[in-house]
Amino acid sequence: MSPTEIGTRLNLVRRGRRLRRSPAIRAMVRETRLSPDMLIYPLFVCEGSGVRREVTSMPGVFNLSVDEAVKEAVAAKADGVPGVLLFGLPAYKDEVGSAAYDAQAPVQAAVRAIKQADPEILVITDVCLCEYTSHGHCGVVVNGEITNDESVGLLVRVAVSHAEAGADIVAPSDMMDGRIGAIRGALDERGFQDVAIMSYAAKYCSAFYGPFRDAADSAPKFGDRRSHQMDPGNSEEALREVAEDIEEGADIVMVKPALPYLDVIARVKAEFGYPTAAYNVSGEYSMLKAAAERGWIDGHRAMMEMLTGIRRAGADIIITYFAREAARSLR
Repeated sequence: MSPTEIGTRLNLVRRGRRLRRSPAIRAMVRETRLSPDMLIYPLFVCEGSGVRREVTSMPGVFNLSVDEAVKEAVAAKADGVPGVLLFGLPAYKDEVGSAAYDAQAPVQAAVRAIKQADPEILVITDVCLCEYTSHGHCGVVVNGEITNDESVGLLVRVAVSHAEAGADIVAPSDMMDGRIGAIRGALDERGFQDVAIMSYAAKYCSAFYGPFRDAADSAPKFGDRRSHQMDPGNSEEALREVAEDIEEGADIVMVKPALPYLDVIARVKAEFGYPTAAYNVSGEYSMLKAAAERGWIDGHRAMMEMLTGIRRAGADIIITYFAREAARSLR
């Protein structure tokens, strides 16, 4: 039987290939679309001036002094990325992470400098203690245990200091219980009702944070973070955590990491219909970069496919170290 005879016998009415014939047709019927305004660019801010120090395990990512962070934020906006997420690398650390709420610390200084350079840049600040404590944990440690309520009190101080510096959104990443309600109450009492909270609502105890801990010098000096970060096997718990944070006043909820938890992103978005962020974390970034450098994959195509997958799962906001690269491609 000839190919023509086979085609005639099949008598296909619907041919999916008709809508895949050209780039114009494929674009016209595309179901999931990415745009630069969905992306947030994480920056690591350190002490000093003129500092631009590449993170060994994250090619293309740098520890930046405040002046360099301003340049990077302005350049990202020019690429179409609307905002940045700031992490701090303090000059000193202690048992309670007091530099985290120091008004002159790198994050607070960077917020003021970025807003002075361009008030329209969206500035989000990470609220946690792990980068600031000498032991590397996300809260106050007493007798080898991370104490919840004392830690929440310090996290409130951090969030308020960021709001005072001019942050648009504070993002508690610690996973202590009750911290969203405590931060919301403190912000409102001090006149910061318009400062939003983006909660790391479902943050898993993941192996994909390794390069970040290199960048932020935040690896725990003992133990791990299983007491407060979520078990990778749980998704029902993620829904409970998200529900609690929404009830306490979160404006945006986040799932972290993104790729191993696409099902959780989808469930959170479907269940709550709330603005949902996903963090395309350091390990996901570094794996792709390493494979691309070795010629094992097409790095650009893999990047766009990965970000599209996160968006398709339901994320409205994607925090990614690929933000500028992806934005330039999308434009």
